[in-house]
Amino acid sequence: MAVLLPPVPEFAVDAPIVKNSISGRFTQVMRYWLITLADRVNETPVLLASETATGQVASVTATNFALTSVLPGLYRLSMAARVTTAATTSSSLIVTFGWTQAVACTTSSVAMTGNTTATTSTLSVLVRVDQNSAITYATTYASAGATPMAYRLDVTCEQVL
Repeated sequence: MAVLLPPVPEFAVDAPIVKNSISGRFTQVMRYWLITLADRVNETPVLLASETATGQVASVTATNFALTSVLPGLYRLSMAARVTTAATTSSSLIVTFGWTQAVACTTSSVAMTGNTTATTSTLSVLVRVDQNSAITYATTYASAGATPMAYRLDVTCEQVL
């Protein structure tokens, strides 16, 4: 649940200890406001990794997000894909995320089969991940005809909790 941030207090410091100077202690209202601000910042998801692939004309094997370490917790995995060159006959693209939560888990997007440059797909999922487990993305690609389908893929990994 989002923490609503009240407006900045009008008086941040108690009456000055030394006349004509800004000294003293934070008011109780200002202390509460700063605590609320800290809570709000701490609840903000952190973008850990972002990858972009353009001009892709093949499947992408399971690829680890470039993370230095993975703490156990809740992560948001998101993707946006778009056909940038339509195939002569037909095409299909599926994006899959993988992670470990006691067992290996995966989730996939619906197949993109529109085969026009206006064909797009998005997916955003929340997953609970074990410590030091790889978080991956992959694509399954198919294209028919003389001109192969080309696509752009953007994927992100955010730590939510």
